[in-house]
Amino acid sequence: MTATLIACSHGTRSSSGRAAISALLDQVRALLPEVRVEEAFVDVQEPEIADVVERELRRSQDDTAVVVPVLLSAGYHTRVDIARAVAPYSGRAVATPALGPHDLLALVLESRLAVAGASGGDAVVLAAAGSSDPAAAVAVSEMTRLLERCILSPVTVAFAAGAEPRIPDAVVAARTAGAERVIAASYVLAPGHFHDVIGRSGADVVTEPLAPDMRIAALIVERYRAAAAALTAGLFARAE
Repeated sequence: MTATLIACSHGTRSSSGRAAISALLDQVRALLPEVRVEEAFVDVQEPEIADVVERELRRSQDDTAVVVPVLLSAGYHTRVDIARAVAPYSGRAVATPALGPHDLLALVLESRLAVAGASGGDAVVLAAAGSSDPAAAVAVSEMTRLLERCILSPVTVAFAAGAEPRIPDAVVAARTAGAERVIAASYVLAPGHFHDVIGRSGADVVTEPLAPDMRIAALIVERYRAAAAALTAGLFARAE
């Protein structure tokens, strides 16, 4: 049977944020009309990821599922929440890596900067949500390098929470270094708390969140197809 795609996002209280993620998943469904696509969350919203995995796999021992974290970086939610949800179903459920870093995300960021009117003389700060997990900071740093290759200009990285430097400090540093205009490239998927924090950072311009975008939908499909093929080939050990 075709594996179910469980798209697991963080969850948000923002109605605009919820609409953005729902629109992104509609794009995924359009790209995968033959696949069952279900939504799950690690925080704030329901249903929780563990409940969705259990629900999708309890009908038959032949059912399989691929959890795609609709999250930009690896961190606690991928390493703990999502990993725990699939652990009881070895050989039947698997979680893919987070979406970033990836060249497609750099292209989306480049597009958001273009819409915001960015020019070669602007200082660009990649403004990420932030995490206390060192792996997340490493992933965002790699994303910075990918964005630099796209826009052919230096990019600094800063965080809304959980890591240093914080975004307002990076904005001040850019101005101190002589930048006439500072653009915060919002490295978040949807409107919500972290995009609001970025908006209060003091940057002259803040770009729009990344979702919905067909390139991100294509990335989710890429993650799903690779893991689903491995499940079909039996590359993940099946629990006895």
